[in-house]
Amino acid sequence: MSGGLDGALTTLAFCWRIERRDGVTIGLTSHDRDLDIGGLLYRAAPGMTPSAVRSGIGLEGEDSDVAGALTSDAISEADLMAGRWDGAALELRLTQWEAPGALWLLLARGEMGAVSRKGAAFTAELIGAAAVLGGPVAPSTSPDCRARLGDRACRVDMAGRRRIVAVAAVDGAQVAADGLEAGDYAFGTLRWLGGANVGLVQAVADNGAEGVTLVDPPAFAVAAGTLALLTQGCDRQLTTCAGRFGNVVNFRGEPYLPGMDLLTRYPGA
Repeated sequence: MSGGLDGALTTLAFCWRIERRDGVTIGLTSHDRDLDIGGLLYRAAPGMTPSAVRSGIGLEGEDSDVAGALTSDAISEADLMAGRWDGAALELRLTQWEAPGALWLLLARGEMGAVSRKGAAFTAELIGAAAVLGGPVAPSTSPDCRARLGDRACRVDMAGRRRIVAVAAVDGAQVAADGLEAGDYAFGTLRWLGGANVGLVQAVADNGAEGVTLVDPPAFAVAAGTLALLTQGCDRQLTTCAGRFGNVVNFRGEPYLPGMDLLTRYPGA
């Protein structure tokens, strides 16, 4: 595929394929005209430029940055600030605009990390595959459970622990919905299934019988009747794991392991 680089450099164009976590996929190209490659339309975005693309046998320099201009029909400021593009899978490739797809050289692949903006432009960090090697080799001990409710470590069956509700009203971070059991969705999530917030997932701080309290208000206005998917949560305490879920055998914490405060304890404390 690299043989196409022997031609004139003026025929080269960068192409970005960005797939959000909700499945929405867009294509952008640095060329001044749209390119149709592999059934995906790469829309002209001449302001899009990769600040650094480096490759080699080492692990240094695997991450890079992508900078570009905000466009209302592709990557808008509102969507960036709402977090729609956080964690999106991104591929950066090189092609020839005279023969789109004939040269299809992969330059970088990863996830969109931190996004910053300045005026009408934005910069997105591209996190490479080598970033996973920066994580801890073994998990740190903690009195709280390190698993998430329903994941492969927790193994709680989530069937029946999700519910679709019609939102009656929204006041700040308060979302009104009827027929809930108090406390069931605390530390859980709310995923918007319609309206301007569709696809966005928000953390739930607590809930009562008539609604939930979100950690942050919705990014966009919510109309009455909008559907949302509520998923139960867990406070990751041993008593909750035993009493509510009967799942102590899979508890991923060390509630009885002495902590650093052991050195400051004294008799009778």
